[in-house]
Amino acid sequence: MEKQVRFHSVFDIIGPVMVGPSSSHTAGAARIGKVVRNIFGEQPERVDIYLYESFAKTYRGHGTDIALVGGLLGMAPDDRRLPDSLRLAHEAGIKVAFVPKSDKVDHPNSARIILQKGDHRLSVLGVSIGGGNIQISEINGFKISLAMGTPTFITVHQDVPGMIAAVTNVFSAAAVNIGTMTVTRESKGEKAIMIIEVDDRRPDLVAQLKALPHVDNVTYFE
Repeated sequence: MEKQVRFHSVFDIIGPVMVGPSSSHTAGAARIGKVVRNIFGEQPERVDIYLYESFAKTYRGHGTDIALVGGLLGMAPDDRRLPDSLRLAHEAGIKVAFVPKSDKVDHPNSARIILQKGDHRLSVLGVSIGGGNIQISEINGFKISLAMGTPTFITVHQDVPGMIAAVTNVFSAAAVNIGTMTVTRESKGEKAIMIIEVDDRRPDLVAQLKALPHVDNVTYFE
């Protein structure tokens, strides 16, 4: 069944409040960066950003580079610090590399972001689909379709026995139905990720999930 992107306000259609010239190249890019940082759960030491098609051709002129890095620093698209994001990342000790690619991809506004801190590594493919809206189509090589239109929890946790049961018990106790669930991991015993789409808006469950043993970070999207 085809997933529909849900618009929550007129600003999702005509474009968001932002710093920069393009909703796709600036606002969407900032949102991709912020989502990726939230999934990673900590400040990275190194970020490699692979840009495709339209992003690769115009990323400097349209501010895609500063927007992606600003998002990785936790900034929203309308953050006035956005133009200084590259300098701020450097001052924070984050090494950032931009790599334009000639490969063809499914959407012209695509970026693969690889974050590293020690042995912790995360690879995410994000797409800016227009009007500041985004999709996450791959995490650590695992194909997904995360359009930010459905209540979604993303957990980052240690790959130990019982984690799936512990997390799903939180939703069961709150009478929240799980629509889809994806589990992936870096390698056995290392970091693992769960992507859980639910039927109800329950941001209040984030604190309960974060309190579980071996959970490093929990992100909630609607």
